[in-house]
Amino acid sequence: MCGIVGYTGPNNSVQPILEGLSRLEYRGYDSAGICLNINAKLQVSKKEGKLENLRNLLSETNPVSHVGIGHTRWATHGAVNNDNAHPHGNEDFAVVHNGIIENASVLKKELQAEGWVFKSQTDSEVFLVLLSKFAKELGDTLKAIAKAYQTIHGNSAFVIMEKSSDNLYCVKRSAPLVCGLNPVTNEAFVSSDPFALIGYAPEIYFPQDGVICRASVSGSTASLSFFEMDLKPSSRFSSQKNAMSLDVTSKGDHEHFMLKEIYEQPGLLEKLAAWSIKGEGKKEFESLLGKSPDFFHITACGTAWHAGLVIKNFFESYNKIRCNVEIASEFRYRNPILKKGEVGLFISQSGETADTLACQELCKEQGMPTYSIVNTRGSTLFRNCDLNFLIHAGMEIGVASTKAFTQQVLTGFLMSMGYAGKLDQIEVYQEIKTLSDRISQICQDAESIKQIAEKLYQKRGFIFTGRGVYFPIALEGALKLKEIAYVHAEGYAAGELKHGPIALIDDNMVNIALLGPELFEKALSNVEEVKARRGIIFAIGPKGHPELSQISDMSYELDFKGLPNLAPVMVNVVLQLLSYHIAKLKGTDIDKPRNLAKSVTVE
Repeated sequence: MCGIVGYTGPNNSVQPILEGLSRLEYRGYDSAGICLNINAKLQVSKKEGKLENLRNLLSETNPVSHVGIGHTRWATHGAVNNDNAHPHGNEDFAVVHNGIIENASVLKKELQAEGWVFKSQTDSEVFLVLLSKFAKELGDTLKAIAKAYQTIHGNSAFVIMEKSSDNLYCVKRSAPLVCGLNPVTNEAFVSSDPFALIGYAPEIYFPQDGVICRASVSGSTASLSFFEMDLKPSSRFSSQKNAMSLDVTSKGDHEHFMLKEIYEQPGLLEKLAAWSIKGEGKKEFESLLGKSPDFFHITACGTAWHAGLVIKNFFESYNKIRCNVEIASEFRYRNPILKKGEVGLFISQSGETADTLACQELCKEQGMPTYSIVNTRGSTLFRNCDLNFLIHAGMEIGVASTKAFTQQVLTGFLMSMGYAGKLDQIEVYQEIKTLSDRISQICQDAESIKQIAEKLYQKRGFIFTGRGVYFPIALEGALKLKEIAYVHAEGYAAGELKHGPIALIDDNMVNIALLGPELFEKALSNVEEVKARRGIIFAIGPKGHPELSQISDMSYELDFKGLPNLAPVMVNVVLQLLSYHIAKLKGTDIDKPRNLAKSVTVE
């Protein structure tokens, strides 16, 4: 969610901070700010709205400072305005924050009763005031940070700068935070996302929860020091070198990152298949043979939850492993029954989703093995799980997930084949290759989908329906349309229409009906129910069924042959393109939809 970038070193901090924040714009935000230490005085500049507003403000004075912290805020506590934007600062300290302080209201009342004054409505300022209070009492910044951290509750990441030095300090609890070092240029960095530091910091460090990191420059040498809460040196961190490239920041010939990422899917499918079946990843999937759990608790949020519903079909159909797929924010609070012999499987693109991380921690506390399907090596989920299956989607910039969903589903399928001992069967690789070819054909035929979008984009609402393996795709298709086109859309199991949703059907309501060869006749009868009530029907189904065009106002035919398992992914790509073109016709911000964040690091 919130983007954080900090710098200390011999050069002007403004440029790397603004560049880092610009790379994190895809995460979603509503204001931006920066604090610089100029002549031993902390100077804060912040503006509501886009990062460009902050750039324009800074261009008036062109400030120079060797240390600074920047932030893009996604509002949780307090309205979207300049006062609530980060950084928050006073004479001695400035703070940026990602997360939520759960006991902020109680602490704020106590501090106000002591005479401390607050300038904003945010929970983040509570940490600043606590820090200032404890620094005065203890006379030491590290001690003050440790005491303030231990006073607050909730998942958070903080970066702190002080008037008295060019040091940066950071600490986190179940929220993303990385530190970077460039020993050649003697620069040190902190950020909420390693993507912000590509090209600046070839060495990336991941401190664990409750570890304070101090970034400092002494003479011509930059260094990172790690401390436990008792201020003893800590070794609870991991590191990576040259982990990513900046290639993902280019849209190429595409107008939006989302479109680029849709078109990347055929190549990514083949790449993951080659890596998993014929390459280095083969041993990971083959290691599952003979180790089937009694039960899978699959937990995720949003699009990843929909992927989990598809994966459940694989595990139950092929491996006879019982599965429960649950939304992470519900699973963590309902006292789930967890038993020996069961496994928690957690799906997340970023590996930093707060609710999903909390579920993983719950399962681990109960002694259960925990696995992840994740896109980000080194993320919190990746580090915390016993076994990780990387989806190799590359960085996904578009807030509305496309290629990550496809790769998550394929990873689940490969896990299923690993459990079944079928990974080496030629049919497995051939089906993935067939899926790649079919998606390529759909992308080449995108103009046909665009023409359908032109007929539908002004309609009042959309009901997506599917049966069996296509029900999760109906949910995902509706979510994608809601996310980027801002229209009301709902996904339903087709057989549930008559149990309530059919009351919504009229001549301005669209039914996007997904009809695979499985249960085709039954799904067709559900479409008949919509047609009888004058609903507008866009049907997606198999070639060679004349009923498809006869019953619908418009249709899109697909070749399902050779895809006994992965056809739902193919159908979903049609819906991705449909949502994209409807959103484009409506003129919305496709890559950065309003009110949404790419990585949801708060509850």
